[in-house]
This record gives sequence, C-alpha cells and structure tokens, in this order.
Amino acid sequence: MTSPTDTPQEGTPQTERDAVLRALGLTGPEPELDAFAAHLAQEAGAPYAMVNIFGAEQHFFGLHTPGYDSELPTVGRSMPLDHGFCPEVVDREKALVLPDVFAAPRFAGNAVVDLIGIRTYAGAPLLHGDTVLGTVCFVGPVERGLSTGRQSLALIKQHRDDVQNFLYRRAGIQP
Repeated sequence: MTSPTDTPQEGTPQTERDAVLRALGLTGPEPELDAFAAHLAQEAGAPYAMVNIFGAEQHFFGLHTPGYDSELPTVGRSMPLDHGFCPEVVDREKALVLPDVFAAPRFAGNAVVDLIGIRTYAGAPLLHGDTVLGTVCFVGPVERGLSTGRQSLALIKQHRDDVQNFLYRRAGIQP
C-alpha cells in the first residue's frame, strides 16, 4: 500500500487513474455524486451507498449513510485500501455481489464486517477503457437471499453506468 507522500511511478495503474480523474474533474466529494449514492441506496433498500474513487486510500466522492438518529454507524469519506470489498472489485475489474458475506468465507473476515456490521455488498467498477477509477457500491447490515443476486447485479451495473455517463457528459469526454 502506498502512503499519501508516495509518488506513483509513470505508467502505473495509479498514474493512469490519476490522469483520468483529473480529466473528469474529480477532485473531491461532490453533491451530484452524493445524490447518485442516495438514489442507489434508496433503490437497493440499503442504508449505505458510495461512489468510491481509489487513490492512496479509498475516497467516497459520493456517499449516502444513515441519518444521525439511526442506530447504524456513520462512515467517513475515506477508508484504507485494505478495507471493504471494493478493492476486490478494482483488482478483478468485474462486479461483485455478496448477498450474504458470511456465505463466502473469503469475504466474511473483512474489516468492515466487524467495524460497521456489513452483511451484504454489491459493487461494480468505474472503468475508463482499461483503467479502473473506483467503484459504485451499496452495503447493508442485513443479509439477503441468494436469489437477490441477479437483481442486485443489474441494479449496481445500471447505477455504475449512470455515474460514468454523468462524469463523461460533465467533462465533455466521449466514452
């Protein structure tokens, strides 16, 4: 894992990712991406949803969390690269749906399971050509039936496409 003071080497995935992020004007949290995350959370019936961009850490440029009156924990705008399920999505460059993270022993021991009680996850990579910028995902504290997997996959891919199209339109870039 790199630290914030490390400079990515030219030609590395992070250097390419940083160049695309600059071209898209992504420099930090944005109200429009928060709105995308809120819409995803509502459609998914999940308390948490994010537009997650990868740098030295995972940064939530779009974030929806429960209100302060909720019994669920509030999450911040960043997380280490080894936390959560999004690093797996970035590495494999494919969507990942875990209706019940405990059903997949590989993922059941993830730090966010203990930190905020995550039991379900669905995420899809934000891609620009061969460059993975981050993810669009939702998570929740209640497991879902395995039969919800295809529906969650379609939902997360549609929202990922909506976010990508928004970013391209805003930046005047052809996908």
